[in-house]
Amino acid sequence: MLHIAFESPNQPEIIALIADLDAYQLTLYPPEAVYALDLASLLQPHVKFAVARDADQAIVGCAAVVLNPGYGEVKRMYVKPEARGRGAALRLMALLEQAAREAGCPLMTLETGPSQPEASALYERQGYARCGPFGDYRDDPLSVFMQKRLA
Repeated sequence: MLHIAFESPNQPEIIALIADLDAYQLTLYPPEAVYALDLASLLQPHVKFAVARDADQAIVGCAAVVLNPGYGEVKRMYVKPEARGRGAALRLMALLEQAAREAGCPLMTLETGPSQPEASALYERQGYARCGPFGDYRDDPLSVFMQKRLA
């Protein structure tokens, strides 16, 4: 059984999980193509940070939504490899989308990379479609931009 809730990212286990995510992304992309939020950014009031915990309360995944005027942006989506396939990513995304709706965001956006086809497929199954760059992003062959209209 998984428990999904918003928590502070400023916890040792979450900091370690984010370090795992960073290390993984740096095996796929050069540092300049990794658009990661640091802990200070994740602690800002317009950022909601979701955590997935297993039945033993161990952290198995995380994701954040940055609530911008006009859209929410998914950041720091990660589920430990040994915990994948149990619905954590879907439930994390659902909680982020709910928070964006409640904040009045009509659109969810995200940036992922071409070396993560599993992530792109997950987002597509959830109704996300490819789009052009948004916010401060520039067109980049190492970026895949996606968006979803929220009801």
